[in-house]
Amino acid sequence: MVKVLISDNLSPRAADIFRDRGIDVDVDTKLTPEQLLDRIGDYEGLAVRSATKATAAVLAAAGNLKVIGRAGIGVDNIDVAAATQNGVVVMNTPFGNAITTAEHAIAMMLAVARQIPAANQSTQAGKWEKSAFMGAELTGKRLGLIGCGNIGSIVADRAQGLKMKVMAFDPFLTENRAQELNVAKVELEQLFAEADFITLHTPLTDSTRGIIDANALNKMKPGVRIVNCARGGLIDEDALRVALDSGHVAGAAIDVFAVEPAQENILFGAANLVATPHLGAATMEAQEKVALQVAEQMADYLLTGAVTNAINMASVSAEEAPVLKPYMQLGELLGSFLGQVTRTGIKSVTLEFSGQAAGLNTDPVTAATLAGLLRPSTDTVNMVNAVSTAHDRGITVNVVRTDRPTDYNTGLSVSIDLGDRSRTVSGTLIGGNKPRLVDVQGISVEAEFGAHMLYIRNWDKPGFIGALGSLLGESGVNIATFHLGRSARGEEAIALVEIDDAVGEKLLGEVRDLPHVVRADALHFAC
Repeated sequence: MVKVLISDNLSPRAADIFRDRGIDVDVDTKLTPEQLLDRIGDYEGLAVRSATKATAAVLAAAGNLKVIGRAGIGVDNIDVAAATQNGVVVMNTPFGNAITTAEHAIAMMLAVARQIPAANQSTQAGKWEKSAFMGAELTGKRLGLIGCGNIGSIVADRAQGLKMKVMAFDPFLTENRAQELNVAKVELEQLFAEADFITLHTPLTDSTRGIIDANALNKMKPGVRIVNCARGGLIDEDALRVALDSGHVAGAAIDVFAVEPAQENILFGAANLVATPHLGAATMEAQEKVALQVAEQMADYLLTGAVTNAINMASVSAEEAPVLKPYMQLGELLGSFLGQVTRTGIKSVTLEFSGQAAGLNTDPVTAATLAGLLRPSTDTVNMVNAVSTAHDRGITVNVVRTDRPTDYNTGLSVSIDLGDRSRTVSGTLIGGNKPRLVDVQGISVEAEFGAHMLYIRNWDKPGFIGALGSLLGESGVNIATFHLGRSARGEEAIALVEIDDAVGEKLLGEVRDLPHVVRADALHFAC
């Protein structure tokens, strides 16, 4: 039975979802890092929030692990690169806490604008300091969003309800989407120069780390207020403290810090700071939603192959999965064929989807094909790391969709470029789900894929088939199926022979020594 470990505090209903779908689940939220290392090898799935650290060491010890599900957005606690290298899918739940986090950003903006936390503390201390807490209205002010994705767009909508004018910097925001949101799409320099309030809604990457530093702060309007409910590390905290103390920044509302838990921080003690302990997603509704969502996503992947909200591979919806599965199998078999006859020197791979296949989500099929192609030379490759492995080896991957007429309603051709030559194999699906090889190097041949096969290129001469059959018979090798094709009478031909058992190097050498044989390979397929 498939087993999943829930190692952080999730809604009990998440475990119920796994059990209801026939998955064995253990819940242990008090594992030490050493205990996690000892136990992780027993599980195919790991469900976490932010406390569990899925490090490279954990992933190296997780020999059976197929998927890590993060109940939330950020995956800072997961070594995604190591997961990819080890063929483990990393999923998150980017939509489950979007509303909650956006609402917290709005609340923080109001709190810092009206100095609510400090005023509350003063009032409860018996003081009545009305003049000490002069605030600022939001109405009519310019709000600058750094990031306008799921959360940023909700913040924009809520801010417009408060009659704010919203601008956004986001390299992925299109003009059409900006118009839909009624947001002015601007460059970062303009946002810094014009915004009265700035909120951050971007992941922490190499390009966004320290996006608000001393230089950026100096470009902002005097009296600007800054809100960060996204990720610690986006703001240079030392530089922000200087700007707060000088009054250039009138206030900052910070929910996330570079080091968490933030039990001490350079920002603490600033009179115009509002701080919360990473509460952006901390509502009952959001925690319930992301826990159930991650459980459903993980169960779908482990049971059906559907991939939703994956960080490190192409997504496959539950509706797409049954349609794509036979194409992914076909691609893997075609890739395996080429990988077994060509293990080195591959410069590029081209996949051509024709007929019905041209309308597919090609990314998962491409990943499966590359996995098949590369597996003969590295047994650690799978769909998760196939694309990155090809990239690391300098292999260019091209995908072509074509509506050119073919002999089949649907088809996939895979070509590899070796610099001085190329090799191409093509396949189709018979009956909608049965992979068939239909062309090898321009020679038509319709063949099933068998667990053990001989691939032979020969000259089309009388006596060859008899000689091959006699050799195999004398060696005690039983032929299951025999498929032939030729380019023209007396010219190059191929034989694809499915046999019951694998052949050894000695017999393969004898096949190669037969008259008219150009090359012979023993192929093995996971069928």
